[in-house]
Amino acid sequence: MTTNEKTLKPPSGYIMLFVIFFFLIIGVGGIIALKSGWFILLIILSLLLAMGLILVNPNESRVLLLFGDYTGTVKSNGLFWVNPFYTKKKISLRARNFDSERLKVNDKLGNPIMISTILVWRVEDTYKASFDVNNFENFVVVQTDAAVRKLASLYPYDNFADEGLDEDITLRASVNEVSEALEKELEERLDIAGIEVLEARIGYLAYANEIASAMLKRQQATAIVAARHKIVEGAVSMVEMALDELSRKNIVHLDDERRAAMVSNLMVVLCSDKDASPIVNAGTLNH
Repeated sequence: MTTNEKTLKPPSGYIMLFVIFFFLIIGVGGIIALKSGWFILLIILSLLLAMGLILVNPNESRVLLLFGDYTGTVKSNGLFWVNPFYTKKKISLRARNFDSERLKVNDKLGNPIMISTILVWRVEDTYKASFDVNNFENFVVVQTDAAVRKLASLYPYDNFADEGLDEDITLRASVNEVSEALEKELEERLDIAGIEVLEARIGYLAYANEIASAMLKRQQATAIVAARHKIVEGAVSMVEMALDELSRKNIVHLDDERRAAMVSNLMVVLCSDKDASPIVNAGTLNH
C-alpha cells in the first residue's frame, strides 16, 4: 500500500490533442458525407480521449486515482494526457498565508492574554495532504490554534523580577526564540498532513482586557521605581563628590550635624520632581 507521494511524468497532451481533433473531424465528416451511424463511435472516442487531457499550471499539481487506487502526482507544468478514467484532484503548491484569530489563553503565570500567529505554509507531500487527513486546509487552522495555545502556556508574557520571577524567555521580549519554538511545534503537528512550515511568527500579543489596565499600571510603577533607583544612585554620588571636594579644598569645615543637614538638603534637591527654590542666607552659618 502506497503511503508516500509518487511523482509521475505523463506523456505530452499536444499529440493526443491532434489525434482527438482528427477523430472528431473524421467522425463529423463521415456522418455528414456518408450518412453512416458508425462514425458516431469516432466522436464518442474523441470525447473519451479528451477527458484524459490535464493542464497543470506553475505551482500546481494533479493527484491521480484509478478507481480509488492512488497512481501518482503530476507536478510538471504543461498539457498532458493521462488515462481518461483517472480521478484528477487539483492541489495548489503555492505558499499560503494564514492569520489566525486572536485567542484568549493563559500564559505560564496564569495571566489571560490575547495572542494570534501568522503562518506561511505550503503543501509538500500531496499524498499525505489528500489521504492522511480529511481536509488539510482545516487541519492547518485547527493545529495552528492548538500550537499557539500550547506555546502561550509554556512562557510568561513578561518578566516580573520584583517578585523573583525572572524568566530567560518571554513572549514579549524573546521574539526569535518564541518564533523558533512555534515553528518547531507546527512542523511536528503538520507533518502528518504533508505541510511544510515556511515561517511562523506571533502576529498579535497583548494582555486581556480585564487585566490590561492593571498590568499597565504595574509596568508604569516598575518603570518609575527603576528611574528613582537611578536618580538616587546619581544623587548619592554627587553628594559624596561635593563633600569630598569641600573637604579637600578646605572651603568650609562641617561638623557631623551640619554635614548631615547638607546631605539631607542636597538629596532633597537632587531627588525632587520639582525645581528647588533657593533661600539665600545673608547671616552666619548659625542663623
